Amino acid sequence: MDSRFIRREPLEKKMRLPITIYQDEEGWYVVECPVIPGCMSQGETQAEALQNIQEAIQLCLEVREEQGLPLTIDSLEVEVPVYA
Repeated sequence: MDSRFIRREPLEKKMRLPITIYQDEEGWYVVECPVIPGCMSQGETQAEALQNIQEAIQLCLEVREEQGLPLTIDSLEVEVPVYA
């Protein structure tokens, strides 16, 4: 069979995205992807929170793509003096 006509699944793409994680006052781990507006999740453990944010990121990216929005927004760093 001619390989030009074999139906292939789309290639899986991977993105490397920054996240923030902290433990709130009730002990839950809260995780956010700052380059995707509104993309947050949580978990009772850090491992659970990290698993949950991966799913949340996938869903947020799908919605942004469907709405014709850029998948991510810019993230910049600034330097500030710290007097501690």
